[in-house]
Amino acid sequence: MKAPKKIGFFTAFILPALVITGFYAGGFWNLLTLGFVFIIITTVDHLAGVDTDNNSEPEAKLIGEEFYYRFITYAWTFVQVAFVSWACYVISFGKLHSFIEWFGFVVGVSLVTGGIGITVAHELGHKKSNLEQFYSKILLMTVCYMHFFIEHNRGHHVQVATPDDPATARRDETFYAFWYRSVFYGYAHAWQLEKESLLRKERKIFSVYNEMLWYGLLPIVFCFLLTVIISNLSGRIVWEVPIFFVTQSILAFTLLELVNYIEHYGIVRTIDKTGKYERVNPLHSWNASHLISNFFLFQLQRHSDHHANAIKRYQVLNHYDDSPQLPFGYPTMILIALVPPIWFSKMNPLLDEWREKVYLTYNP
Repeated sequence: MKAPKKIGFFTAFILPALVITGFYAGGFWNLLTLGFVFIIITTVDHLAGVDTDNNSEPEAKLIGEEFYYRFITYAWTFVQVAFVSWACYVISFGKLHSFIEWFGFVVGVSLVTGGIGITVAHELGHKKSNLEQFYSKILLMTVCYMHFFIEHNRGHHVQVATPDDPATARRDETFYAFWYRSVFYGYAHAWQLEKESLLRKERKIFSVYNEMLWYGLLPIVFCFLLTVIISNLSGRIVWEVPIFFVTQSILAFTLLELVNYIEHYGIVRTIDKTGKYERVNPLHSWNASHLISNFFLFQLQRHSDHHANAIKRYQVLNHYDDSPQLPFGYPTMILIALVPPIWFSKMNPLLDEWREKVYLTYNP
């Protein structure tokens, strides 16, 4: 991979720096991160265009093993824990007064923890390494969404593009209806998967072996410790910490669910002659190979290849011309998804094209 593209993945660290800069500058500067993500990135993303270059097989094998790319995700884990701790601490300063300041700061933090943090957790959670899985769980702990580790890997990737998957948006379903199903049904499904796993191992559901119990407890413990430490440092009970922590968590996983909504909207796998759903392939996820936004999102937008090859590392994910293509990168698509009439008018014709392509593929 060329040097500029290698360096490009470090751009993700710009976002926490912007949140910190905006906070200390004060006032409307707290909106700096929002402006950067939804104005600057979307504009530059459009101007830079789509990157359809793929690595050759020998190159991919070498690049996939380079520690450099793992180091970036490892470093992000430590940055995010420090960043969330900093954010919880500085709200005790009393510098945030107006609604605009609070709004800009809290949303800015969630763009870091959700937009990038959960993306990194997603990347690490798919790997076999115990260390990478541990880092994934740490990141998910900071946004109160640890059950995602179970539901995404053991649920979503198995049932994607079927009516059984809570995280696959149906055609003509608004994001707001999708959010409710994906959040609550996804959590319930994670519990079901964990129960089934424990029963197979002949272990009790309510025991130390139940990961869902730990995943519910650890974010509470983390938030409690932050509150106690910061209250001692501030000389008062900083009640803002748990409120802020929960709020940024909700916004962070809402951002994740927006991405889920975009990635699989309306796509359904066909049923083969045996009565089973066909195997997942690059036709079953919306793809977006936009150069700039993919740097910030560790190529998550090359989602078609990710679902076809879940263990593949982000730096070697391929672009597929045959995959359904999103018209814009995720930052722009997120804004569109928030306005259902615009979303439907933009995406339903593209969905119809995808369905026609699938029909031609299986009925030549």
